[in-house]
Amino acid sequence: MKWIKRSLLLLLVILVMGAWLNYPKLNIISGYASKNMASTLSIAKRSEASVILQDNNVPLIKLADVDVDNNSATATVFGLMPRKTICRPGLGCTLVNAEYDADFNLAEPQRSFTKNNTPFPFGNGAAKDTVFQEVDYQVMEHALYNAFADSDLQKTRSVLVVYKNHIVAERYIDGFTKDTPILGWSMTKSVLATLFGILEFEGKIDLGTTGMVDAWKNDERNEITLNHLLRMQSGLEWDEDYSGISDVTKMLFLASDMTRIQAEKKALAKPTEIWNYSSGTSNLLSGILRNQFDSYQDYVDFPYAALIDRIGMHSMLIETDMKGNFVGSSYAWANTRDWAKFGLLYLNNGNWNGEQLFGKTWVDYVTEPTDLSDGTYGGHFWLNAHGKYPDAPKDLYSANGYQGQRVFIIPSKDLVIVRTGLAEAPDFDFNGFLKDILRAIP
Repeated sequence: MKWIKRSLLLLLVILVMGAWLNYPKLNIISGYASKNMASTLSIAKRSEASVILQDNNVPLIKLADVDVDNNSATATVFGLMPRKTICRPGLGCTLVNAEYDADFNLAEPQRSFTKNNTPFPFGNGAAKDTVFQEVDYQVMEHALYNAFADSDLQKTRSVLVVYKNHIVAERYIDGFTKDTPILGWSMTKSVLATLFGILEFEGKIDLGTTGMVDAWKNDERNEITLNHLLRMQSGLEWDEDYSGISDVTKMLFLASDMTRIQAEKKALAKPTEIWNYSSGTSNLLSGILRNQFDSYQDYVDFPYAALIDRIGMHSMLIETDMKGNFVGSSYAWANTRDWAKFGLLYLNNGNWNGEQLFGKTWVDYVTEPTDLSDGTYGGHFWLNAHGKYPDAPKDLYSANGYQGQRVFIIPSKDLVIVRTGLAEAPDFDFNGFLKDILRAIP
């Protein structure tokens, strides 16, 4: 009996300790579930049931229960740690905390939704039915079949292949169409970087600029430039770990102002001495972008006027944090064709239908390998310079996002490929996917 009592006591201690250690994680779990539900319903117009069955049906997150009410969603885990997300016109949905003031109003973007029925990509009319003699469409069809073959493992949602500015292949799973906005996650970083490319082209910023954060002015961090931030080589401390409570999860699921988190970190090294991928850096850049404008209205209008609506990516929306900063690390939504337009802008060296948004030198900049990144990273874009994808050309570069969101740009093949889904490698074989498609292109 003593042995049984001691065993039960030990088990109770283990359970209590486990609950105590994991209780803070409930904040992240319920926060993720709440945010994902609210944004998907509000922006993608998908059903609550589909979010529960697909998007939130992942380890730990599926433990959360979410209640939806008008323009908000509240999640709990076993009735604990309630987290609420509210949705605001033009600004998307924001996970709020105790600092949230319902009376705090922010201006929404003034957007220009010009009706343009010309064919893709320069309009939003029906895609032109162009047949290229050099493209093997049977091989291309087989490549798309392979990308969707195992829905339980690969979890592909859409694939779009654009060759010489024309759609040559396109497929969606049930419940998704060419009009369904999809969260790009860290593909947003590449969109954010492009805004700096536009400002540089217009002569309004210099990538060598220092002294961008007041708190840095009296220490070694004042040497950090825009270039260092765009290349993730600032030397600042950052923990990009999504498996538990870390810098990135605290920023995305607890912070009121996401632009401040990286700025408050200490320097571990001088700029360029280390390379460290950081979503906090991207949101710091969003704050620096905001400081380029005299008013909040100018800031919130800029991405749409200078880039998004300017090239007809009208489905795109970048969500903001509680303080109205664009979450430049993670929260841009767009349909698959509009993600492809973003890739085509780069494929065409910043020229869109005769209008130059940024120069060829900017493309050269973002595709130049950053020191210590092993040839995998440029300026907020990922690279194939060292053959990460051995069966794809070395000049391939891409916007990458969590769960396998990709916009691949391959200049040597005049090709843009978009893949969206809910699975990363190895469950989805990106090298094999690219190899299959490239077999169809001369």
